[in-house]
Amino acid sequence: MAQPLARDVAEEVAKLHGVCIRPFAFRQIDTHTGKSKIVDVPCGTTMEAKCPPCAKRNRQLRMAQCREGWHLDQEPVITPDEPTEEQRWLVEFRADMQARRDGAAAEDQDTADLDAVLDGLDAEINQAGMRGSVLGRATSKRNRSTKRRQDAPDLPKRKMANTTLGRTFDAPDGKTFRPSLFVTLTLPSYGKVRDGSPIDPDAYDYRRAARDALHFSKLVDRFVQNLRRVAGYDIQYFATVEPQKRLAPHLHMAIRGTLPRAEIKQIAAATYHQVWWPPTDEPLDHTPVWDETAGYLNPATGEVLPTWDEALDQIDEPQHVIRFGDQVDIKGVLSGTHDADQCIRYLSKYLTKSLGEDLAGRQDHSDRFVEALRYEPCSPTCPNWLRYGVQPKNAKQGMSPGRCRSKAHKPEHLGYAGRRVLVSRKWSNKTLTEHKQDRRTWVLQALGQPDEPTDPGRYIWRPIKTGDPDLDPIRVRLLRSVAKRLQWRAHLRDLEARNLSATGEAA
Repeated sequence: MAQPLARDVAEEVAKLHGVCIRPFAFRQIDTHTGKSKIVDVPCGTTMEAKCPPCAKRNRQLRMAQCREGWHLDQEPVITPDEPTEEQRWLVEFRADMQARRDGAAAEDQDTADLDAVLDGLDAEINQAGMRGSVLGRATSKRNRSTKRRQDAPDLPKRKMANTTLGRTFDAPDGKTFRPSLFVTLTLPSYGKVRDGSPIDPDAYDYRRAARDALHFSKLVDRFVQNLRRVAGYDIQYFATVEPQKRLAPHLHMAIRGTLPRAEIKQIAAATYHQVWWPPTDEPLDHTPVWDETAGYLNPATGEVLPTWDEALDQIDEPQHVIRFGDQVDIKGVLSGTHDADQCIRYLSKYLTKSLGEDLAGRQDHSDRFVEALRYEPCSPTCPNWLRYGVQPKNAKQGMSPGRCRSKAHKPEHLGYAGRRVLVSRKWSNKTLTEHKQDRRTWVLQALGQPDEPTDPGRYIWRPIKTGDPDLDPIRVRLLRSVAKRLQWRAHLRDLEARNLSATGEAA
């Protein structure tokens, strides 16, 4: 009697044919017909270590997104969605409540109840998708000096033009070129390294490296702001964050349009980000304890630790300043060239791997880096603030220094908790979901199959638990998906053969 196929063999076959190896099972119920069926939905992970086929599809999707937006020759058109009836009613009702609150305040009446109503309406409006609306009351904000630091060079500033397209250049033969840029930015040195590891680990500045990794995303935002000011137009970009061998994050950025290389280097040198957080130079000798009425106390003195807002009020200088390093690589790229394709592949090269995945020969360096991150605060709500005598924002019972659950502290992220892919709003005039739908529509049309109905109320989707008697073993489900994939590919090959035959006959 034949033995059933093992799961690991089925997974290998699924990987070979691009089928998700960790599908989620759902019961799809058609409310029109009453029929139901079990549907396997791909996990959609971006990490190759979890599911190589899904990670590969996501990488290809990002490559398509990058390619479509890099060398646009027409302005993208962004049409905002019209507000719904519910959104209009909420905003109008809030305006009425605001007028009542202002009238009560003018007559010195108690406005606590109206303030509570306004807060509830603000939350409901935000939930309804009106985050960009003006919600009435001004909130208090600390004033920090916006004057540029004396140790940062000044930047030229040009009048902004309402365009996202770069300059074009006309050749003597009349051909027009629209070049773009591929830029790589890195962080500064923290000590001499060889093959990705410090020559002298004790002299390596792990603390500064950890802080730079935690705030790297803010530095990238500052660079884009400065880039647009100097360029004089609404620069669009597609960027990815990847790890260097020394484990520091660095940035690859495809930029639509072009600027002189000297100006790009000047912008990178002039870009910095100041972290206005409480100092973390002197940790407490004892772990703070929780008090139900006052919050966290210093057990040695019995004093209540300052709240996050109180600690910010005492700051007169930034806790940390992050900058780019001297190494800036700039390359001009033309549309449709081998260089453009190579840059796109390089941009997406490491998207399927975590920042701390490949550590061959650098495990000791990685362990030291993660240890430096352990007690470094990653956000205003990080429990590590208790170590330095400050109550985290929205402090609650059970917080403990060194046990923050943020992904920034996990070894696979190496301090960087931001997005790995950064895409400007007017890059390709499509969202990632729309790019995905384009690929799906093309495949269904090629296969001669109609797309699924888009009526959101027609189907009910319910997750199926592992022990459900109607759910087949995973190896059976994987092989069923492989068989379906083979049918699709055979159909596509037939279509290609017919197209080639029709082309030959026409010729």
